[in-house]
Amino acid sequence: MNVFKILPVLATLGLGVSPAMAAGPSLVTVITASEAQVQMMSLVLTLQAAKQGASAHILLCGPGGDLALDEAPASATAPQKPTGASPRDLMAKAMQAGVKIDVCAIYLPNKDLPAEALIEGVGVAKPDAMAAELMAADRVLSF
Repeated sequence: MNVFKILPVLATLGLGVSPAMAAGPSLVTVITASEAQVQMMSLVLTLQAAKQGASAHILLCGPGGDLALDEAPASATAPQKPTGASPRDLMAKAMQAGVKIDVCAIYLPNKDLPAEALIEGVGVAKPDAMAAELMAADRVLSF
């Protein structure tokens, strides 16, 4: 699906955000679920929080990390109702909005994959820095 076709739909749902809006409280969203609907809702809520002024960081672990793979599973790219967007589409929207996205430090080694297996813009979390961010966050959401 063409991302430019879904952007107007996302805007209609109030999912448009900009990095300039992210000056308020801090939010870390941890996504471990494999189900597309759970991934979608976690991304929708994170985008809404960013739109309302939160600075957001998404940590992808376990099956959630599959969202960041260059060769993602069909569940990450299949369109979901009501927007026709996929979890991967919403993740791209979050990255465009300035939301930092990382996979867990142990994700790639346990998949026997190099960092190049991730899509551009997704990093690998450093445990010490991620722990500090989790401890300092105003809110932590886990899905």
